[in-house]
Amino acid sequence: MQDSGDAELITRAQRGEVSAIGRLYDRHRESIFRYLWIRLDDRQLAEDLTGDVFMRMLDALPRYRVQGLPFRAWLYRIAHNLLVDYFRKMNHQATVPLDAVEEQGTEDDPDRTLEQLLLSERLQTALRRLEPTQCEVVVLRFLAGLSLQETAQTLGKTEAAIKALQHRGLSGLRQALEPLEEPVTS
Repeated sequence: MQDSGDAELITRAQRGEVSAIGRLYDRHRESIFRYLWIRLDDRQLAEDLTGDVFMRMLDALPRYRVQGLPFRAWLYRIAHNLLVDYFRKMNHQATVPLDAVEEQGTEDDPDRTLEQLLLSERLQTALRRLEPTQCEVVVLRFLAGLSLQETAQTLGKTEAAIKALQHRGLSGLRQALEPLEEPVTS
């Protein structure tokens, strides 16, 4: 599903309108950055790679066709490919940053802040236990907000494969996040 505002901006950007390129950047930069930051656990590196995503967008924009891959999914594919290249070079395990909770905004309630931090730590641990592709699907679907179709197009998989990976990933998360049941004593 193509955002009609993106379609117009893409057409204008392909004609070289700097303001349209800037609006595409402004519209998608934050979500691409968050996606990269979640996967990298390094804010500065995520900022650098976000810039790289948009540099690659500029290089490939003349070849982008509106009727093809939705623009947002196309940007996430660029970001995904950059991550794959980075991890291949660095032989690095992706993690979820503990301070990602801060980006969502916390109240001044220390109990709530501690609760969110503990949940974030548990989530980070649970995501690490998932198979990498399952983790990628969960992050794209639920943290980046991509649709099933966009996730499939981003990862170059079928929607059925994404559904299966999502199901297994969520099951794994559910098991990892379930509180340990304490035996009942009489």
